[in-house]
Amino acid sequence: CSRGAMGPGGRWVRAAHPALSTALALGLLLHRTGEAVPGRAAGRGWPGPGRQEERGELLQPLIFVLLVLCSILLYFKVSLMDPGFVKPEEEVKIPGDVKLRRCGYCLVKQPMRARHCQLCQHCVRRYDHHCPWLENCVGERNHPLFIVYLSVQLVVLLWGGRVAWSGLYFEQSWEWLKHNIFLLVSFLLILIFTIVVLLLLVSQLYLISCNTTTWEFMSHHRISYLRHSELENPFDQGIILNLWTFFCSRHLTAWENIYVHMNSELV
Repeated sequence: CSRGAMGPGGRWVRAAHPALSTALALGLLLHRTGEAVPGRAAGRGWPGPGRQEERGELLQPLIFVLLVLCSILLYFKVSLMDPGFVKPEEEVKIPGDVKLRRCGYCLVKQPMRARHCQLCQHCVRRYDHHCPWLENCVGERNHPLFIVYLSVQLVVLLWGGRVAWSGLYFEQSWEWLKHNIFLLVSFLLILIFTIVVLLLLVSQLYLISCNTTTWEFMSHHRISYLRHSELENPFDQGIILNLWTFFCSRHLTAWENIYVHMNSELV
């Protein structure tokens, strides 16, 4: 939903991320994964807080905490920022032979590659998808920061998974389950989240390198400017330029100009 009309469901979703991240981080930090247990060698994870100070091993946990805080801040930044809402007062300068459609919901003229999101109740520039975990769309303004967020989150998950796994020792007994239940549950949760984030990040980077969006990739046959183009992807300018435009451009791109230019180059 839009930022001004966020319901209680959106607040719960946005509260879940920092709560879960903080709980897992504190659990891994406070759990004595480096302590030896009867009949077993000490784990390779972090020792308890007291022994960390004795052995001077606070640097790695501190970096881990900072990464967790960074991921939480990035989450709120991407979730709360304008993803590229099309405003009625904005003038769109386009070539004369390109016709823009008027949105049937908010009645604004949609720039090329924009789409109306019924959950956000706005048209979004270079619409990629609506992310239920963010309770916000991913569009032209927040898409680069979304990739940064996924990258930081993946580093945190891989690091946390390594710590949880290194602290586990395996044997069939209730004592084993009692001592390792938190680390085991943490590792399974982290493993699931890692797979999801990794697949999402890889797929996003592939689409960005081709200068296409999730919406365009999934609905190519339904989008008029793609159906009528003589090119399969009229926005593809090569991997380097695609990445440069995505990550380094500080201004909104006039996709209509690129569309006309690429199609006019055909012989």
